[in-house]
Amino acid sequence: MSKTIEFLKEAFAGESQANRKYTAFAAKADKEGFAQAARLFRAAAEAEAIHANNHLRAQKVIKSTQENLQDAIAGEDDEWEKMYPGMIQTAKAEGNKSAEISFYYADEVEKIHSGLYRKVLGSLGTSEEAFPYYVCPICGNTVEKEAPKVCPICETSGKLFKRVD
Repeated sequence: MSKTIEFLKEAFAGESQANRKYTAFAAKADKEGFAQAARLFRAAAEAEAIHANNHLRAQKVIKSTQENLQDAIAGEDDEWEKMYPGMIQTAKAEGNKSAEISFYYADEVEKIHSGLYRKVLGSLGTSEEAFPYYVCPICGNTVEKEAPKVCPICETSGKLFKRVD
């Protein structure tokens, strides 16, 4: 791999993390009543997302939808099969309960994402019904068509799930 591609991967990761961090900072500023700071954090988060997408395109990793679904499946499977189990064990051993829960939520949801991607990949190119997804605001559980009454992963009320069209 060339040094430039390594730099693009590093820059993509950094910009993506900054986007998520600034989005969280904006929500906190809103809660604390600092509207202008929240606006600036949201604007910077948007700029960081643009940078991240530019770096991703420069890597030429965005392919056909079929290839992108296969890539997503491989990534999700790697996370729930290899990455998160070790992280959960380490957090547990170190007594970091909040990290353990965070890793557990992600591990459980990555399995779901893999299955959803596989389902869409299997029906790609066929006439399929269109329906929304719903995402739990606490653990990220992602479900088709309608939210459950209670999230089976974190027990959050289904009324709080966010609809994604």
